[in-house]
Amino acid sequence: MDMEEKLKPFIWIEHESGSTSVILNVGTYKNEVFETRAEEGFEGNGYDWGSLAAVFLQERLPDLVDVVRFDPEGSMFCAYSKDREALKQFAIEFKDACEDDALIRDLFSRAELD
Repeated sequence: MDMEEKLKPFIWIEHESGSTSVILNVGTYKNEVFETRAEEGFEGNGYDWGSLAAVFLQERLPDLVDVVRFDPEGSMFCAYSKDREALKQFAIEFKDACEDDALIRDLFSRAELD
């Protein structure tokens, strides 16, 4: 399975500047996770995904906290880095975590509303 298939619905982007990004157009993927905390104000928007990804990064890949950055918007989650391999590691492991319902719900329980 190639990288593009492995990351779906996340999208891998390589920029001419040499940096790389991984984005997600929010609204369909894993909405049920965000619905568990809707009464707290979580909507499943890009900022909520950023909060979830920050918990994942801090707890699961702490060595990448200063390497992988987030730039979410309302309708899109975005992670980026100048270190292609670091972002690749984050993207693959974050997608794998998203596919593990118990794990992603546990991580989300510690996400803070942005």
